[in-house]
Amino acid sequence: MATAAQVKTKPAPKKPAESKVQQFIWEGTDKRGNKVKGELPGQNMTLVKAELRKQGINANKVRKKPTPLLGQRKKKISPLDIAVFTRQLATMMKAGVPLVQSFDIVAEGHDNASMRDLLLRIKSDIEGGNNLANSLRQHPVYFDDLFCSLVESGEQSGALETMLDRIAVYKEKTEALKAKIKKAVKYPIAVVCVAIIVTIILLVKVVPTFQELFSGFGAELPAFTQLVIDMSEWLQKWWILLIVGIIVSVTAFVETKKRSPAFNDWLDRLALKTPVVGDIVFKATIARFARTLATTFAAGVPLVDALTSVAGATGNVIYRNAVTKIKDDVSSGTQLNFSMKASGVFPAMAVQMTAIGEESGALDTMLDKVASYYESEVDNAVDGLTSLLEPIIMSVLGVLVGGLIIAMYLPIFQLGSVV
Repeated sequence: MATAAQVKTKPAPKKPAESKVQQFIWEGTDKRGNKVKGELPGQNMTLVKAELRKQGINANKVRKKPTPLLGQRKKKISPLDIAVFTRQLATMMKAGVPLVQSFDIVAEGHDNASMRDLLLRIKSDIEGGNNLANSLRQHPVYFDDLFCSLVESGEQSGALETMLDRIAVYKEKTEALKAKIKKAVKYPIAVVCVAIIVTIILLVKVVPTFQELFSGFGAELPAFTQLVIDMSEWLQKWWILLIVGIIVSVTAFVETKKRSPAFNDWLDRLALKTPVVGDIVFKATIARFARTLATTFAAGVPLVDALTSVAGATGNVIYRNAVTKIKDDVSSGTQLNFSMKASGVFPAMAVQMTAIGEESGALDTMLDKVASYYESEVDNAVDGLTSLLEPIIMSVLGVLVGGLIIAMYLPIFQLGSVV
């Protein structure tokens, strides 16, 4: 009898590494003998040829798609890509296309190679026996807990296509709201950056030319002109320090925002208190709250569980804390509208619509109306802000550039008056 020391256990077989999905270019003939060609994603040439045979195509040439000379740089997967994918998948399933085949169709038609690879990996997981929700959970960067929970609810209820349609509407509305807020912020930032760059160029290149001219006057320069010349001299001497300071400041801000919850909370509070912008942030937060709660509640998620998802989706610490408190109140038997009113951070219109929804048994419908109302309010506020900022920005540009020009010509004007 062999002792325990003599028994050798076989090492567990290693799992084969998952082949990377690549693009293949093919040429061949169809069932009627017509020449056809195209592109097809696949893990290797053999699988691509097998897929072509399945489609009734006799492949004459199959080769890997050549990589560009400077290398292929894949685009990142954006939240908008996820929203578009959700809408496409919902449409496919409503048309009766099987889930796996839907993934094939959506992936093949996607321009973003990173998104295409992601969809094919999810498809492989589903073919391996996983359900859709668990397959999506393996990619938490792109599919959050709320998305996966709603998909799981749809699978369990047997109404996955209806749930995907609701998720698609939710994602589309959310991304449209984000785009509106970015629109309000990007324009003034871009113009201010251009103004700063133009000012620096004038101080470094134009002002020194006038300075050489003024040195021959032999008279004291006006205070405003001397101030601009001093700024020019400082900038020429310390421009490297200025650039390093800007880079360090931006890097420190980004890293602090990534790592410090307290700093993010402070930014959230500041955003709500900022004039004009604070009103847009407030309305956008209410819209996200109502839209998320309407979607989760309509999906059959219990109200307390739905509020847990909503707290993280509000995007602001004040409302996250308020929704968490509301969840505790609702779990102890308090009505949702009463808890919202007691929190003191929700507008009367949202509270009243919620009360009507609770009394009539149509809470999701009422919340959907609240979300639509505040989304349109955000749209109007962004348009109004853009119209307001245009003359302000033009005035700032005029003061910066015009001020520099006046400072340079002021000594010449004074010289002319003396003569």
